[in-house]
Amino acid sequence: MLDLSSPSRRVAAPRVGTQGCPRSVSVISAARSCSSLNPGSDAAEPSSSAASEPGLSEEQLRAALITETDLGQPWVPTRGAATWRDGLLKSSTKDADCRRLLDVLYTEDLFGTPAGPRAVVALDDAYSGSQLRYQVAAYRPADVDRTLKWLGGLPEKCGEFTATARKDGVQKVEVDALRLPETGDARQALRVTMTGETPDRQLTRLTLDVAVVRVGEDTITLTNGGFGDVSSELAQVIAEFGVNRLTEIQKQGRVRV
Repeated sequence: MLDLSSPSRRVAAPRVGTQGCPRSVSVISAARSCSSLNPGSDAAEPSSSAASEPGLSEEQLRAALITETDLGQPWVPTRGAATWRDGLLKSSTKDADCRRLLDVLYTEDLFGTPAGPRAVVALDDAYSGSQLRYQVAAYRPADVDRTLKWLGGLPEKCGEFTATARKDGVQKVEVDALRLPETGDARQALRVTMTGETPDRQLTRLTLDVAVVRVGEDTITLTNGGFGDVSSELAQVIAEFGVNRLTEIQKQGRVRV
C-alpha cells in the first residue's frame, strides 16, 4: 500500500515493485532514488510494455487504477467536484494554446473519446482538500504523442499569462514543466498555478499538477490540485507506480489471449 499520509507522507511497498528498488520507500526516496527524472519526453524508446492486443477490458482497466487503499490516509473517495473547478478553471484568455490548456484542465479530457472503455477514479485529500483524478484508457499512440508534444511546449508558450475567471476575476497563471520518472513509452507533465483574489480581497493560490504517461496503446492521465500543499513528488511516484500496475495488467491480458 502506498501510504502518503501527512505529516510524513510515507510510501509502503507497492503491489508491483520497481526493479532494483526497495519494497518500502518514502515519496522522496522513491522519486529521487528509484527513478531518473526528466522534464518530460515527446518521444521515448519503446519499453517492455507493448500494446495490448486486443485492448484491455473495462474490468482490467479498473484493476489498473490507483485507489484510496493504495494511497492510505488521508485519501478518501471523492465527495464531489471542488468549488474551485467552476470558480477558477472556467476561465478565458486570448491566446489559443493557453485557452485550450484551461479548457482541458476544467474538463480533464485531453484526448477526446477513447478507442475502448475508460476507467476513472476521483479521490479527495481529507486534510488539505486537494482532489486527485486518475484515469486509464486506450487512444491512438500517435494522437497521444502529438498531445504530449503540445503539452511540452506550453511552459514556453504559456509560461505566464492572465486569465479571467467567471467567478473569481483576473488570475495570474504560471505554467512550469514537471519532471517525471523515465517510465512508460512517452510522458509529459505540467504544474499550473493560478494566483488571484477573492471578492473580499483574500489572496488565493491554486496549484494543479497534470501528468500523462503512455504505456503502449493505453494512457494514464493524472491530475492533482488544490489550495493547500500539493506535492509534485506525489504525481511522480503515482505515475511510476501506476505504470508498473498497468504493465502487469497488460501482461495478464496478453497471456489470456
